[in-house]
Amino acid sequence: MTETAQLFSISEASKWATGYIGKNVTASNIAYLVQYGLIRKIGEGGSVRVLQSELVDYYRKYLTSRETYFKQRLGEDLNWALSFEQYKEAETTKHVHRLHPYKGKFIPQLVEYFLDGHTDNFKTKRYFKKGDIVLDPFSGSGTTMVQACELGINAVGIDVSVFNALIANCKIAKYNVLDLIQEIDGITESLEQFVKNSNVVAFEENLSQELNVFNDKYFPVPDYKYNLRNGEINEKEYGAKKEKQFLPIYENLVRRYDIKLRQDKDECFLDKWYSAHIRDEIDFVFERIKKIRNTDVKKILCVVLCRTIRSCRATTHADLATLLEPVTATYYCSKHGKMCKPLFSILKWWKTYSKDTVNRLSQFDKLRTNTFQLCLTGDSRNVNVFEQVKKHNAEFGSLLEEKKIKGIFSSPPYVGLIDYHEQHAYAYDLFGFERKDELEIGPLFRGQKKEAQISYIRGISDVLNNCKRFLADNYDVFLVANDKFNLYPAIAENAGMEIVNRFNRPVLNRSEKDKNAYSETIFHLKRRRS
Repeated sequence: MTETAQLFSISEASKWATGYIGKNVTASNIAYLVQYGLIRKIGEGGSVRVLQSELVDYYRKYLTSRETYFKQRLGEDLNWALSFEQYKEAETTKHVHRLHPYKGKFIPQLVEYFLDGHTDNFKTKRYFKKGDIVLDPFSGSGTTMVQACELGINAVGIDVSVFNALIANCKIAKYNVLDLIQEIDGITESLEQFVKNSNVVAFEENLSQELNVFNDKYFPVPDYKYNLRNGEINEKEYGAKKEKQFLPIYENLVRRYDIKLRQDKDECFLDKWYSAHIRDEIDFVFERIKKIRNTDVKKILCVVLCRTIRSCRATTHADLATLLEPVTATYYCSKHGKMCKPLFSILKWWKTYSKDTVNRLSQFDKLRTNTFQLCLTGDSRNVNVFEQVKKHNAEFGSLLEEKKIKGIFSSPPYVGLIDYHEQHAYAYDLFGFERKDELEIGPLFRGQKKEAQISYIRGISDVLNNCKRFLADNYDVFLVANDKFNLYPAIAENAGMEIVNRFNRPVLNRSEKDKNAYSETIFHLKRRRS
């Protein structure tokens, strides 16, 4: 047997791969490759083996293609160190950064790189030190504030979306974890009883049993996915055929258990994208949350509920980020390579996310420093930072006036790319928050044509001109952008600033379906020299 024909157990394969690519590869990583048909499974049960030759083929592509591929398409000036490819997803979504999903956020390691005290061949000087104050006028989900807190830096965020500000402030709030757990346990117990009194439990148990039998027969793991990747199956035709084949089984169960698939009305997001029973559960839990007296606990559980209901929308697993049409029947799932079902209860995700939130808050509590962080809800083009912070926290307000803000680290919205309010439409419906879509800069509905670009330049320039009033004289401004329209030179000019450096970084781990080579630039701006 040649060297590359050697068979490895899953644990042996993880050790070999770790040495081969110089990065930790766990047994779970190898099992994932097998499960999704990226390499073949040799043997059955506890004697599963994989071929070294297939591991070599897979990881050789991994090692050689990424940096070369990106630089061939995007240029040799990419700073590969800023790809942060050595970090796993669990590290780029560490502790409170994954309290709630958010489109378009940067990873915490990017913030750390520019805020911490290290220097290297690219970052040749320190820009911030402990005790400084940093501003993020497009705060989003609060990544800059969280990392500032970890690094001993004070931070102010501003966001026009009231829900974004809620998420950000919940991330940096301090909690009595025992109180939080007690409230979670009480709500969970009540929800379990609420679900038990319906037909949903028996319906889902029977449906899952039928799906398991069907999937084992027609979508065996991992053979089906391996054959699919090798072009032996026409996925579209085969999946559509099996959808039709299973549909009568599903419809029979719906009738037997009297399951109401749609709500009586279709007037808002919560009406359209949730089954009738799930909507009842959402309202039930929200009523319980509203009765909580501790304001901080009430707010964080509102975020947990929103994270839960986001995962329970009536859509396919492959379309969670791009909602097409409500799905109320079983369907072939291209993401998992089998027949899947819509959700009929929030209980599982409520329990999962409640536990996860407690763990993440506890992790962050061990890392946080005794500094100030606050996200304001407002329009960064005109908000008076000092006045608004003082209204919320007099001590922090006084510190701001005394020291001023050392600089900005932010990722402004991109032109015509994301609808920042619509991505959280369920939250606005649930809480009755006022939407401020008309105040978004570079909104999706305006597109990317010349008129939209001119409006964008004016909007970002207005933000910088307003924020300058609160910055120290020798400020440093860092803006993360994919400036494919070359708008930032004009923005800097309008704001009385100059671009003193550009850091170009490849973006490797995008949540969107588009996996093409993609980069963004961190623009370093300073006061324009006269």
